[in-house]
Amino acid sequence: MSEDSQTSMTTSTAAPTPPPNWDPSSSDEESPSSSSLTFDRDRHVAFLEMMYHILPYQYQTQEINHLTLVYFVISGLDILRSLDRVDKDAVAAWVLSLQANPGDEAELNNGQFYGFHGSLSSQFPSHNNGILIHNHSHLASTYCALSILKTVGYNLSNIDSKLISMSIRNLQQPDGSFLPIHIGAETDLRFVYCAAAICFMLEDWSGMDREKTKEYVLKCQSYDGGFGMIPGAESHGGGTYCAVASLRLMGFIEDDVLSKSAASSIIDIPLLLEWCLQRQAADGGFQGRANKPSDTCYAFWVGAVLRILGGSKLIDGKALRRFLLSCQYQAMILLLDSNVLLLILFRDQYGGFSKFPDELPDLYHCYYGYTAFSLLEEPGLNALSVELGMTCFAALGI
Repeated sequence: MSEDSQTSMTTSTAAPTPPPNWDPSSSDEESPSSSSLTFDRDRHVAFLEMMYHILPYQYQTQEINHLTLVYFVISGLDILRSLDRVDKDAVAAWVLSLQANPGDEAELNNGQFYGFHGSLSSQFPSHNNGILIHNHSHLASTYCALSILKTVGYNLSNIDSKLISMSIRNLQQPDGSFLPIHIGAETDLRFVYCAAAICFMLEDWSGMDREKTKEYVLKCQSYDGGFGMIPGAESHGGGTYCAVASLRLMGFIEDDVLSKSAASSIIDIPLLLEWCLQRQAADGGFQGRANKPSDTCYAFWVGAVLRILGGSKLIDGKALRRFLLSCQYQAMILLLDSNVLLLILFRDQYGGFSKFPDELPDLYHCYYGYTAFSLLEEPGLNALSVELGMTCFAALGI
């Protein structure tokens, strides 16, 4: 929907006239209650297909994260069983163009990370004290790149995976954490997860000291059972996912640990389970931290942790579904006057999910809305490999 069309709808002062033969009580007409009960798959596919062809101008500020936005689109279409809407070869070629490569073998030991850039713009050389810096490849971009390549069916053995694996070690810090980029930045569980997922997808752990990484992750578990982004930080839904998924990918915890002896686990499973279940709020949605509003994305971040632990059946799935559908773009705007429905003013062909109810959709929350519905086993969606954040088909290379 264009900004102009939004303006014309909100500033109109003329009294609307209902369309001919329109009956608001008819069961054939869409209403807020009827449309919100349905996961509108076709409109969600249309939304992602639109984003595949052209991103709205509002995403200009996210140019540096272009690869991540493409990950949301491609993996989202795969969840929706609509990957045939894209040119897979063209997608793979574009992703491969973003890989950083050393100029010669001597540069292999220069302390840099040779993964993938987040966009074409980050490949431009930048000047720093007279030194040209060409390589801004990033752990998160590399995770997204490999995920996209697996999703479109590209064989990862065709890329120089050894180069990536060898140079990841340049990002690992003495405490086991990881920098996201070799020129320096913050370290936290997000980048631990990216490193673990990259090593897992490449089937090569030579670039990671897993024992050190494990110890860093364990230090991030808080007194209440959740995990903070760094040791001593407040428990957070995203950090908890990164911690638990990383431990699972590294082989330190088993799947469905709730069915086994909690005493044998390296983390406090009962306390973690209690923290996760407490994140489901009264409105049915999940919050990322205590005393925060429910947010679409945490239905995945916390829901995926519960799936790994084997506790998915302990959540209120019906309430969660209602919350998520309240964040689904309803494909219409209705004018109400004294509780009388006057007119359907707008009908749109696109779907999507927003962060909170009654807001416009964005790619990030759309993607995690789709992953959440996959966890809820919505008919017509592909199942998830929750540890990798992609479909099981993509994870298995099918």
